[in-house]
Amino acid sequence: MAIAATSPPESGQLVNVRSRRWVVNEVQASQLSPRPLESTAAKPQHLVSLLSVEDDALGEELQVVWEIEPGAKLIEKVALPEPTAFDSPDRLDAFLDAVRWGAASTADLRNIQAPFRSGIDIEDYQLDPVVRAIQMPRVNLLVADDVGLGKTIESGLVALELIIRHRARRVLVVCPASLQIQWRDQMRDKFGLDFRIVDSERRRRSATLTPTWSS
Repeated sequence: MAIAATSPPESGQLVNVRSRRWVVNEVQASQLSPRPLESTAAKPQHLVSLLSVEDDALGEELQVVWEIEPGAKLIEKVALPEPTAFDSPDRLDAFLDAVRWGAASTADLRNIQAPFRSGIDIEDYQLDPVVRAIQMPRVNLLVADDVGLGKTIESGLVALELIIRHRARRVLVVCPASLQIQWRDQMRDKFGLDFRIVDSERRRRSATLTPTWSS
């Protein structure tokens, strides 16, 4: 449960900032004296250093001024619910799977996470490029399956897995112009990856918006 907070958090607390969860790493109070027009009783502002605990941004850092950060909330500590009955085997099995995959380390080569974070039905052979990719110090793959066997899906799985493991931050797809929309829609609908089409028209518009400077 998240609650709006007026006082700054403490190190180690969980907070909700910018619609994501973070753990507080450090809190520094401002050493500046109040401005002439401010009351001497005004509370100092605090610079809060945060570390992301989200699966897709694990370890990312963020610094905010707590008192002026819109929507910043503390996450209350809650106790475990009281057991009142036994869950069904299917529900318990789903819970154990969720815990197992939620605790999977991004450095563990035995646990592939991309298939469980995509909206597709996967064939066994489509996992082979992903397994090969995470074992390579520098990924360099040639996927040359026959037409209709899912090269787009295999490429999306590799890209998503590398992003989850923080081995890639940006992905560039070079394809014929006739396939641009297909690639963009497939990556968005099946893997939740947002791609922008950069064609000659977009480059032309960008060039016209670039400011020119004269000495």
